[in-house]
Amino acid sequence: MSTSISETENLLFITLLQLIVMVGAARYMHTVFRRLGQPGVIGEIFAGLLLGPSLMGYFFPQASLALFGRQASVPITIISQIGLILLMFQIGMDFEFAHLNTRRNTRATIVVTLFSVAVPLSAGILLGRLSAPALAQGIDPVRYSLFLGLGLAITAVPILGRILRQYGLTHTEIGVVAISAAAINDVIGWLLLSVVSAYAASAFSAAHLSFQLGGLLLFVVVLWWVLRPLTSRLVARFPASEGEMNPNLMAIVICLIFALGICTYRLGIFAIFGGFACGVLFHRHLEFVNAWRRQVGRFVLVFFLPVFFTYTGLRTNALGLSSGADWQWLAIILGVAILSKIVPVYFAGRACGFNHNDSSILGTLMNTRALMELIVLNIGFDLKLIPQKVFTMLVIMAVLTTLMAGPLLKRLLTKGGHPIPVGVEA
Repeated sequence: MSTSISETENLLFITLLQLIVMVGAARYMHTVFRRLGQPGVIGEIFAGLLLGPSLMGYFFPQASLALFGRQASVPITIISQIGLILLMFQIGMDFEFAHLNTRRNTRATIVVTLFSVAVPLSAGILLGRLSAPALAQGIDPVRYSLFLGLGLAITAVPILGRILRQYGLTHTEIGVVAISAAAINDVIGWLLLSVVSAYAASAFSAAHLSFQLGGLLLFVVVLWWVLRPLTSRLVARFPASEGEMNPNLMAIVICLIFALGICTYRLGIFAIFGGFACGVLFHRHLEFVNAWRRQVGRFVLVFFLPVFFTYTGLRTNALGLSSGADWQWLAIILGVAILSKIVPVYFAGRACGFNHNDSSILGTLMNTRALMELIVLNIGFDLKLIPQKVFTMLVIMAVLTTLMAGPLLKRLLTKGGHPIPVGVEA
C-alpha cells in the first residue's frame, strides 16, 4: 500500500514539475513574441519546440530525460487531449458567418475558399506521390499523400482571428472575407480529416466505412434536431448574470462536451470533433460565449494550450533532419505550401474585384496555419499516416508560414495606405 502511495506521489511530483515548466515557458515566450509584433500563441508554440529534442533535449539531454522522459508521460498526454477537446469547443463557438452581408463578400468567400482548399490539396497529394518513396517508406502512399494534401490545405482560424484584431482588419472587407473563408476552409478540412482517418482505420472495408458515415450522418441529425433546441432551452433556463455563467450550466456543458467527444470517438473520427460540434451548438448565444471565455476560456488558453504545444514539441526534432536531402525536402514542402496558398488566393481575390495589394493581403492571411495545423498533424502522426521526419517538416512549415504573416502584413498595409494600430511596429 505504501509503495503504491509513494509511486502516486512521485508521479504527481514529476507531473506538477512538468506543468510548471510548460506553463511558465509558454507565458514567457508569449510575452516576448507579443513585444516583437507576433501573435503570442506563436511564442507558445516556440516554447513547446524549445522544450523538446530540438533544443533542451540536445543541449541538456540528462535534464530533459529526467523531466520529460523519452516521450510524453500518460498524465501529460491525457491533459493535452482534454485541453484540445475544450479548445475545439471554443473554436466551434467562434464560427460566425453573419459578416457575409453583401453579395460581393459572399462570392469572394466562396471563390477564395474553393481555391484555398482545392489547389494546396491537389499540390500536396501530388507532392505526396512524388516524395513517398523517399520520405514515407513502409506507409501506404495513398494515405500518406491524402494526408499531406490535407496538411497543406489547412488555414488556422484562431490565429487568423488574432492577427485580424491585432492589425485592425476585423471589420474590413478583406478581413471579413479572410476569416469567413478560413472558417469554411477548416470545416472542409475537418470533414476531409474525418474521411481520411476513417479510411485509414477501416482497412479498406467499404462496409465499415459506410457504417461510420451513416453514424456520422445520424450524429449530425441529432445535433441539429435534438441538441440545438436543447442548448437554447438550457441557456434560457440558466442565463448569464452580469457576465457570470451559472455553475449548473457550466457543469452541464462540460458533461455535454465530453459526451459528444465520446460519441465522435466511437465513430472513429476522434474525440476533439465532439468538442468542436458542441461549440457550434452554442455559438449563437453571445452572452453564454462571452461568459465562457471570461470564466473558462482564458484558463484553457493559459494552462491547457501550453501543455499541447509541449506535447507536440516533444515529438518534433528539427535536429533529426540530418541530411542535405531532408532539408531539401523541407524547402520543397515549404515552397509548395506557401505558393499553393498565396498564389491561387491572390488570383481569386483579383477575380472578385479586389486590387493587387488587397489580394496580396488576402493571400498572406490565408497562408497562416499554426494551431489548427498542429492539431491535424498530431492526429496524422498518431494514425501513422506520416513518419517522424515528415511530421517535423510539417510542424516547421506550420510555424514559418504563420511567422511570415506579420512582416508581410506590415509591408502590404503600409503600401496600401491601411493604418497600422498603435503597438504594432511598422
